[in-house]
Amino acid sequence: MPAAPSTHAFDVIVIGSGIGGMATATALSRMEHKVLLLEQAQAIGGLTHSFSRHGFHWDVGLHYCGLFGDDQFAGRILNWLSGGTISFQSTGTIYDTLHFPDGFDISVGRPSDAYKMELKEHFPNNTHEIDAYFEALASAEETAYMLGVERSISEPFRSAHRWWNAKKIQRWAGRTTHEVLNELISDPKLATVLAAQWGTYGGNPKQASFAIHGMVMGHYLNGAAYPVGGAGTIAKGLVPVIEAAGGSAMTDTAVNKILIDEGKAVGVRTQTGDVFHAPIIVSALGAGETVKHLLPEDIVEQHWAKEIASFTPSICHFDLYLGLEGDIAKHGATRANHWFYADWNTFDHPWTGGDNEPFSMVFVSFPSLKDPTHNPGTMNRHTADVMLLSTWSSVAKFADGGAKAHPEEWASFKQSVETRLVRFFNDKFPDLAPMVAYHELGTPLATAYFTGHEKGGFYGVETTPRRMLSHALSARTPVPGLFLSGQDVMSPGIAGSLAGGMFCAAAIDPRVYQKLK
Repeated sequence: MPAAPSTHAFDVIVIGSGIGGMATATALSRMEHKVLLLEQAQAIGGLTHSFSRHGFHWDVGLHYCGLFGDDQFAGRILNWLSGGTISFQSTGTIYDTLHFPDGFDISVGRPSDAYKMELKEHFPNNTHEIDAYFEALASAEETAYMLGVERSISEPFRSAHRWWNAKKIQRWAGRTTHEVLNELISDPKLATVLAAQWGTYGGNPKQASFAIHGMVMGHYLNGAAYPVGGAGTIAKGLVPVIEAAGGSAMTDTAVNKILIDEGKAVGVRTQTGDVFHAPIIVSALGAGETVKHLLPEDIVEQHWAKEIASFTPSICHFDLYLGLEGDIAKHGATRANHWFYADWNTFDHPWTGGDNEPFSMVFVSFPSLKDPTHNPGTMNRHTADVMLLSTWSSVAKFADGGAKAHPEEWASFKQSVETRLVRFFNDKFPDLAPMVAYHELGTPLATAYFTGHEKGGFYGVETTPRRMLSHALSARTPVPGLFLSGQDVMSPGIAGSLAGGMFCAAAIDPRVYQKLK
C-alpha cells in the first residue's frame, strides 16, 4: 500500500472503489481535479475485481454488460475515462439462454428484432403484445435515464423537470414490472419469459419498478459484452488516470466517519484514526450504508437521510466458483449465459435457505470462454460461475458473529449449499462434470464483509417504484460538499453503476455532462 498522502492535498475524496466510485474519481481527474480514492478491501475495483485460486481466475461480480461497444453509451464513457485502454468484446449473437420446465428453452440475442422473432415463434398468438412490450421497454428505459439526469441537477430545475415529465415518469417508474406486464401481456407464460432475467438487477417483478426493468433489459438489446482481460482490467485502466492527475488510490483504508463542520462535509476519518480533508466528499459505498454508518446523528435525522435509511437492501446470492480442465466448449459450455428456473412461477422470492427447498433460479456463466485473452495453458484450464439468488434469511442466523459462535454448524451449512450447487451444475452439464478440478463457495456473508453492503445486497437498495421516484437518492445531497455515487443514484448493475458515477461527477463539475451526450 502506498504511503498516506498529505491530508490537505486533494480536491475530492471518493469512498469506495466500485465502478461507480472509480468513474466519479476518474471523470473528475480528467477535469484536472486531484482525487483521493479510498477502498476498504485489499484490491481496487469493488465487485469488478478478480481473484485467483490454483491457477484459475474469476471475476467476483461482472458476468456480462450491455452498451459497452465503442459506439455505445458505456463504451464511449470508458474509452474517454481510460484513454482507450479498456475494451470489451461481444459475447456473441446469443447472450442468454433461458431454461424453463418441460424442456422449454428460449434464446435471448441481438439484434432486438431477432429476439422479437424468437418470442413470436414461441408465442404466435401474442405478436402484437410482444411489439407493445418492446415499445414500453424503450419508453421505460428513456424514463429511467431521465430520472438519472434529474438526480444530478439542482433546484429549481429538478422540480421543473419532474413536473414536465410527471405523466411518463408515473406510467413507467411508478408501476411495477408485474403491473405493466399484466396490462400488456395476456399469456402468463409469455409474461414470465419477459420478466425472467430480473436476476440481472435483483428486482422481483412484483416489487421492482418497470423503469429499472426497462433500463437493464433495454441496455442488452444490442448485445452483451465482456471486458477483454477480465473485469480486473477496469481498475488497471482507470487508476493510472487518477494518479496522473495528482490523485491517489488507497486500499486497506476503511472509512468509518464522514466529517461535518458547520453543516458542510469537510473530510473523512478512517478506522485507524487517520483524517483526510477535502471540500468535496463522495460516497460510493451505497446510499444506505452511507447514511446508516458514516454520517453524524444530526444529519441522519434529516428527512432525506431518513428516507434513504428506510429503503431495504436488495437480494443477495451464493456463488459457486468452478475450475475445470479440458475442452469445455466441446462438451456443452458456451459464451452465452444460462438461466435455469425450477418452475414457471419466477415472480416469487429467491431461495430462502431451506434444506428441501428447490433452487428456484440459478445462473451459470463460463467467463473463460468470453475473454479472448484467456490462456488455458497446458492443463486446458477454464472457469465457470454458478450463482444462486437468495434472501438474507438464508444466512441471517450466522450473521453478526453467528458463524464464529457456531463454526461447525456454519461449515456444515456452507458444505451443504456447495454440494447442492455442484450437483446442480453436474446435472445440467453432465459432460462437464468429470472436468471439475476445483470448486469454492462465496456466500452473502462474504459479500457483506468485503463490500460493506448491508445484508449482502450487492445490487444496492430496493428496486421499487418508491426508490425510482425518490428525491433522496440524488447525486447532490442536501449537505453541502457531500455527494452520492454508484448504482443507487442510477440503477443496479455495472452499466447503472457507471452511469451513476458519471452523473455524480457531472453534479460536481458540469463539464462532465458533455461526455454523457
